[in-house]
Amino acid sequence: MPSFLFVCTGNICRSPLAEVAMRHEAEKRGLTLDIDSAGTGHWHIGDPPDPRAQRVARKHALDASTLRARSVNPEDFHRFTHIIALDNSHLSALQKMRPHDATAELSLMLDHLPGREGDDVEDPYYGPDSDFDTVWKEVESSCKTLAHNTLDR
Repeated sequence: MPSFLFVCTGNICRSPLAEVAMRHEAEKRGLTLDIDSAGTGHWHIGDPPDPRAQRVARKHALDASTLRARSVNPEDFHRFTHIIALDNSHLSALQKMRPHDATAELSLMLDHLPGREGDDVEDPYYGPDSDFDTVWKEVESSCKTLAHNTLDR
């Protein structure tokens, strides 16, 4: 079965939203999959998602409150079939830390959204609350396409 790891900087804004969006897609299909999120940095390890990210998830009847930030580790490249970076800087960091025998497929989040290939999901951390809504729309749409392409076959 496919498994998914979503990666952003601190694992408190974008990647937790992508994780809950993908979990929702799997649940709609009656699947229990290994789905997680992580950060390239270590600043927020053990912290819950940003309150604004939790609020956006709740607006869509999803719960992100139990998630806790963690960092990407070398085992992730063997544990997951798909590691999805939320922006190009994360993809570059993942490519550098990827073990030579890694089995995970790396991709950029918006590569899974037709017409947005190569684009970044912008970091909403320093912006207004509405930026979290924009992130949600992008990750939800990307996860729907990703789920269709990997789970509906």
